[in-house]
Amino acid sequence: MSIIGNIIWVILGGFIMALEYMISGALLCLTIIGIPFGLQIFKLGVFALLPFGRTSVVTYRGSGCLYILFNIIWLLIGGIWIALSHLALGVLFCITIIGIPFGMQHFKLMSMALTPFGRDIIVNS
Repeated sequence: MSIIGNIIWVILGGFIMALEYMISGALLCLTIIGIPFGLQIFKLGVFALLPFGRTSVVTYRGSGCLYILFNIIWLLIGGIWIALSHLALGVLFCITIIGIPFGMQHFKLMSMALTPFGRDIIVNS
């Protein structure tokens, strides 16, 4: 199911969304300050390209609480707008029965877009 879902996802706009994430990540990585944020955008881009069969989990690392500060900065600067766009797309897809699985993927991407720091993407088995 995840292979078919990913193929349909890519055809219906997942490729364009992932391409936008990759371009944004490359632009952010041009500056020293933007590199951590650019890397998170790359993570979102990979997740947006093939969301079926993957999930994001919160990982607790012993490196301190710097990721909390980065998540706050991320949320204030651009994360809220990315999350709101995924919310709107998720609601639009959930209007029809056929679009519900795609809407659920947008909701999954929305949670990742709100707080990308301190999260990892894992493949469901």
